[in-house]
Amino acid sequence: MTEMALKGALAQPRVPVGSIRRRGTGWWGVLTLILTEGSLFAYLLFSYYYFALQSSSGFLPDKPPSIALSLPNTAILLLSSGAVWWADAGVRRGRQRQLVIGLAIALVLGIAFVSVQLVEWSSQTFALRTSQYGSLFYTITGFHMAHVIVGLLVLAALLVWSALGYFAGRRSAPILIGGAYWHFVDAVWLAVFFTFYITPYLRR
Repeated sequence: MTEMALKGALAQPRVPVGSIRRRGTGWWGVLTLILTEGSLFAYLLFSYYYFALQSSSGFLPDKPPSIALSLPNTAILLLSSGAVWWADAGVRRGRQRQLVIGLAIALVLGIAFVSVQLVEWSSQTFALRTSQYGSLFYTITGFHMAHVIVGLLVLAALLVWSALGYFAGRRSAPILIGGAYWHFVDAVWLAVFFTFYITPYLRR
């Protein structure tokens, strides 16, 4: 019986390395997480727009946040997302080196984003308790920063495992799952960036 089962398994067609991977429980788990966290960000951003529309004046600070640091920082985060995509494409084609390099680039760019964001925070003329705008600014950007840090920990773990050769071809679901979370973090930042760094100048 064992011999027949073995022959049956060997008779099954092999799946190419670049084929589509099956969506396991991990994928649906991270998708649920993204939907949940996305809803939280939507509620927080809704609070900003609600207060902004309700306040005819006095909501915006005298000196809105400058885009001198935040705009290049946005480009850094988007480049990191591209690096993760490139790494995922590499593992699906069996290119281990591309996978490792892509994850390493994404990790470095993510750390750079956090560093620039900390400098940008310290340059603001308002604080958490200064006004409604200040409270929302630091709450939402801080909430996003927490997600970035979690994403960096995920990328670091994936990088170590990739360097050890744990992933190849279809055996790479964690790369897909971790990448999906990182792309989510980047997409949220675009909404945060537009809200706090662009709309104050549009309203003026």
